[in-house]
Amino acid sequence: MAEERRNIYTAAPGFKGLNTQDSPVTQDPSFASVADNAVIDKFGRVAARKGLNVQTSDVSALGSSRGIEAVFEFIDESGNKTVFSAGNNKIFTGTSTLSEVTLPGGYSISANNWKIISFNNETYFFQKGHAPLKSSDGSTTLTTFTAPQANEVVAAFGRLFVGDVTGDRHTLSFSDLLDGDDFSGGSSGTLDLFTVFPEGFDSIVAIREFNNFLVIFCERNILLYTGASSPSSMSLSDIISGIGCISRDSVQSIGTDIFFLSTSGIRSLGRVIQEKSNPIGNVSKNVRDSMMQSVNAEALNIKSVYSPENSFYLLFLPTSNEVFCFDTRGVLEDGASRATLWRNITILGGARLDDGTLLFGNSNGLNKYDGFLDGTQTYSFKYFSNPQSYDDPARLKMLKELSFTILGGSGYEVVGAWSYDYTENFTKQAFNIRTTLIAEYGISEYNVSTSEYSTSIVIDIARVKATGAGKVVTTGIEAEINGKELSIQELNTEAIVGRLI
Repeated sequence: MAEERRNIYTAAPGFKGLNTQDSPVTQDPSFASVADNAVIDKFGRVAARKGLNVQTSDVSALGSSRGIEAVFEFIDESGNKTVFSAGNNKIFTGTSTLSEVTLPGGYSISANNWKIISFNNETYFFQKGHAPLKSSDGSTTLTTFTAPQANEVVAAFGRLFVGDVTGDRHTLSFSDLLDGDDFSGGSSGTLDLFTVFPEGFDSIVAIREFNNFLVIFCERNILLYTGASSPSSMSLSDIISGIGCISRDSVQSIGTDIFFLSTSGIRSLGRVIQEKSNPIGNVSKNVRDSMMQSVNAEALNIKSVYSPENSFYLLFLPTSNEVFCFDTRGVLEDGASRATLWRNITILGGARLDDGTLLFGNSNGLNKYDGFLDGTQTYSFKYFSNPQSYDDPARLKMLKELSFTILGGSGYEVVGAWSYDYTENFTKQAFNIRTTLIAEYGISEYNVSTSEYSTSIVIDIARVKATGAGKVVTTGIEAEINGKELSIQELNTEAIVGRLI
């Protein structure tokens, strides 16, 4: 049979993010098999994530500990801001300098898994096995108050609601109205959930307010209470059974939804609350098994953060040095969010500040999500397609040329790679991105005089001469990110499609 030369065009390679779940034989070419240290940018391109810009100049207060594990920004009624953080069994204020707060006399801290919230111009610190602490109006002197030694707390409906106490994980306690210090007087009280669990005992993990419901996430059930503005008479509106939450700090409100980690992956509460129906979308459907393998191996506290500015939800898994990134701009046809994976990065906790800044905690102290270096270190960006048959699985393919349209990365050495027939024995060829600068599309993002990236950006087409042959083809690129952004606009593959095999 005569050989046929084809050009296969792929716009925005990896647009749908990672898919490690489904069989690679039938994969949509818009999925990626590898998207390391990547995000999906606002134009739908696979792009390098930003770096961890170290903010803390002196980390001696952290000693030999893992580092900062909890971060929270308090804003007082006058608009003054205080960043609290926790690590090395201490509580700090500040970012560039970690200043240790003053604890009550004789108070001892044995862990750093604090849940920190703000309520009525005060900051509250809750952690299992520890008497709760509070800071009034951003004070660096903390005091104790009488309340359950709970692991979870939320400020909602004008009160503090707490739960998950050692020896009593099924009782919800609530403070007096507008008084987070008072759990014994006024209209404070408790609610025993034991009798409402549909199938045996369950335990409180997290508590949130959503769409005027008090949502109580337990390990195997989710309880929806209405009328929580008067908790002594609030009533159970719905129970979502068979799905629960396994990590307190995985729960994040993303504006119109709530994401949380269950035993089957990241789930979305979404509109099921209004619809009173049980099915909940699996946000992590396309990476579920690989993600849950890391989740089940996690020996430290799982944390998360949501950034509306970056349109992503991040799940931190510090034992495996991984961060799973889920795009929140929309969902795919199967209901999943587009996923990428950040590898070889340790983040113990984080928070979004009022100005949109993301602060991450680790052994370097506090780090701002900014720039394109991890401190002073480079990091590896990778994109690989799933194996592709080019809609002709029975015929031999012989690659002739790969043509990548790359944005950014001025002066970078980028490696093009390809392999055949599901092997990981990649042939690789390096090329350099030119250093000529042009503005992307020549337009401003928000009708101002600066371009999208505030400086001009390279757009380059890099061509790689390919060799070899096989029935299915995997292609990709690798680059070491060293201070400059980089994304993939398109891929053109020129191949000869030959005989039947």
